[in-house]
Amino acid sequence: MQDEVLILGGGVAGCAAAIALARKGRSVTLIEREPTPRHKVCGEFLSGEALEDLHALGIDVASLGAVPINYVRLAAARRAAEAPLPFPAASLTRKALDTALLAEAVAAGVRLERGRSVQSLSRGTDNIWRGRLDDGTTREAPTAFLATGKHDLRGHSRPKDPHQWVAFKMYYRLSASQTADLANASELTLYSGGYGGIQPVEDGITNFCCVVQRRYFAHSGLRWEGLLAKMKQDCPHLAMRLDGAEPLLHKPITITHIPYGYIRRATEEGLYCIGDQAAVIPSFTGDGISIALHTARRAATAYLAAEPALVFQPKLGAAMLPQMRLAKVAADGLNNALARAVLPFCLRVWPGAMRVTARLTRVAQPAAVAPQAFAN
Repeated sequence: MQDEVLILGGGVAGCAAAIALARKGRSVTLIEREPTPRHKVCGEFLSGEALEDLHALGIDVASLGAVPINYVRLAAARRAAEAPLPFPAASLTRKALDTALLAEAVAAGVRLERGRSVQSLSRGTDNIWRGRLDDGTTREAPTAFLATGKHDLRGHSRPKDPHQWVAFKMYYRLSASQTADLANASELTLYSGGYGGIQPVEDGITNFCCVVQRRYFAHSGLRWEGLLAKMKQDCPHLAMRLDGAEPLLHKPITITHIPYGYIRRATEEGLYCIGDQAAVIPSFTGDGISIALHTARRAATAYLAAEPALVFQPKLGAAMLPQMRLAKVAADGLNNALARAVLPFCLRVWPGAMRVTARLTRVAQPAAVAPQAFAN
C-alpha cells in the first residue's frame, strides 16, 4: 500500500500535518499505535498560538468544553504570585483534543490506521520510505513525517536525557473552595527537584502534571504516594490546593527520559520530523501543544512548496533556537534554590516579568485573529 505521504503518530502534530496535506489533495496514511484516544502526560495548556492553529484546522475547542485560562500563578514554598496572561489561552484534555483531531483527519480524507505499532522506518535504494508494522506488513510512501511524540522509533532516536526526568499526570476533583480559588488560572508549583502545573480542564476536573529528576523521585521511595507527599512538603501551596481532592485515576500516567532543550538540526531525505521529534521545550512554558501544531504546519507548508526535508529541518531548528535557549535558561533557574525563594516576591513587585517571559518563550508565528471565545 503506497500513498504520497506516510505519517507515523496520530497525536497533535501528526493529525495537524495529515489534515493540512489531505486538504490540499495529497493521499495520506496516518498510523496511530493506540486503538482509541487516551489520556497522556501533558499539561494540556493551549496558548494563543495553539488556539489560532486549531481554529485554522477547524477545531472549535470551546464546543469541546475547553476552559479559558486568564492568569498564570507561580507558587514556591508558601508564597504565590499571579499575573494575567498576555494572550488568550485555554485548557482541554488531550483525550478530547486528539479525538477531535483524528475525526477531522478522517473527514479530510486521511487513511487512518489505529492500533498499529510501527516497528521500524527505513528508506530503500528506490527512495521509498517503508514503515514495518507489528504484524509484519509494511506501509510505503516517498515521503514520511515522524510524529511519534515522546516515544522514539528505533533508528531515529533522540539523545539520552542526562537529568533523567520523570513526568507524572493525575486528574483530581478539587473541593468546592479550591475549585473556586483556582478559577481560570494555570499554577506553576516549584520544588527542589522539579516543578508541576495544575489547572482546570473540562467537566469540572483539574489536571496536575509534574516533572521531577529521578534522584528526587528516588528520595521519595520511587512511589507516587511518597513523591506527592514530598512535593506537598516542599510546596505547601500544593498541599493546600489538593486538600480534600479526589484522585480520578487509579494511578498516575507516567513517562520517563524527556530530552528537554532538544532541537533536531538534521534529517534524512524525505523525512520531516515534527512535534517532540523536532523540538522538546521545557514543560513549564506550556508551549508543547503549540510547538506540535507549529512544526506540523511549517512542515506541511514546506512539503507542499517542494522544500526538501534536508532544507526544512535545519531552518526549523534555527528559527526555534532563541525561544528554546531562553526557556532552557528559565527552567534551570526554577531548579535553583535561591531563585525558588525569591521568585514569588520578585513577581509580586513586578508582575510584568511573568508576562515578558511568557511572550519571549512563545513560538513566533504570523499574526492571526484569535478565536473570540478565548480572547482577552
